[in-house]
Amino acid sequence: MTLQDKGPGKLECDAHFGGLGPVPCQVLRGVHIHRHALDPATQTQVVEDVRAIAQAAPLYSPLTPWGKPMSVRMTSAGQFGWYSDRRGYRYVDRHPSGSPWPAIPLSILNVWTRFAPDAPVPECCLVNYYAEGTRMGLHQDKDEACFDWPVVSISLGDDALFRVGNVTKGGKTESTWLQSGDVAVLGGDARLAYHGVDRVKPGTSDLLPKGGRINLTLRVVT
Repeated sequence: MTLQDKGPGKLECDAHFGGLGPVPCQVLRGVHIHRHALDPATQTQVVEDVRAIAQAAPLYSPLTPWGKPMSVRMTSAGQFGWYSDRRGYRYVDRHPSGSPWPAIPLSILNVWTRFAPDAPVPECCLVNYYAEGTRMGLHQDKDEACFDWPVVSISLGDDALFRVGNVTKGGKTESTWLQSGDVAVLGGDARLAYHGVDRVKPGTSDLLPKGGRINLTLRVVT
């Protein structure tokens, strides 16, 4: 991977993955954002597999510990699913219906293997659906047992304004638009960076017939 200094917050790279050739990459406060990493055919396949996940484990709106429903609807695949209610944030081994989570599809595991080749197999694929007007406040992904392994995030559908902050609350943040097919990797010093989605721009992608955005985040839990 080669890096080019484009000024503060604009470090860019060309990442090579096996024989796949270079993938344009932006480094935003330590988060590596691989632009257009998934081609249209791969995006379509992943969306089909996400629909199968949602059929087996329907989307739901979790509660925050303060009793407020999240605007994002979510589900999971893998050994564990991320969950939230008045008891707090945590991983659980079953959908709220009581059914086990479905397996992570191969099309999604292939993305993990490509962008986190040295990491163990992910134990959770969190599926977030952002409708128009949905956002996700700044937060850390810190419910995992070990922070040595990255979080790999896949964007599908409409553009989303992605904000990245620091590893502690407060201070300067920077933002960029994520597009369908982009893959963001939060690892190393940026593994615990605060991040969130300020808004989704409707009509910027035709991947999802009813619009909106799907975000997949792959994590090693234990």
